Amino acid sequence: MSVPDAPVTGAHLEAPEPTDGGDRPSRLDPAIAARLRRTPDGLVAAVVRQHDSGEVLMVAWMDDEALHRTLTTGRATYWSRSRREYWVKGATSGHHQYVRSVALDCDGDAVLVSVDQVGAACHTGHRSCFFTQLPVTSSGEVTS
Repeated sequence: MSVPDAPVTGAHLEAPEPTDGGDRPSRLDPAIAARLRRTPDGLVAAVVRQHDSGEVLMVAWMDDEALHRTLTTGRATYWSRSRREYWVKGATSGHHQYVRSVALDCDGDAVLVSVDQVGAACHTGHRSCFFTQLPVTSSGEVTS
């Protein structure tokens, strides 16, 4: 089992104004920030996939500053809701995510982060967080 990624302690104190509407300052481009539709706690969902295969690896959360850091450093950076700190994927586990592209969805409430994943994406040690299959009993066909 791998070691979970640790937050970047105190990282949220380094960014200057303006803010994303919450208590965390951000340097995100105002044109990008204006397109985001955030949760009440200032977050957007980040769906993460392997850039070349399209494999969905994980879902995490970003605030404006995490998105800014992801876009400008090329390293996937997220906001930990439980620890209330930023964390860079792979900072402690060595299972890095090198960002290839980021796309905003049509509603502005999620981003698709395409990465080159090194090692496991899931804190359990699995390649993807989506390793538990659920039974589907319907064929999905529409009948009239």
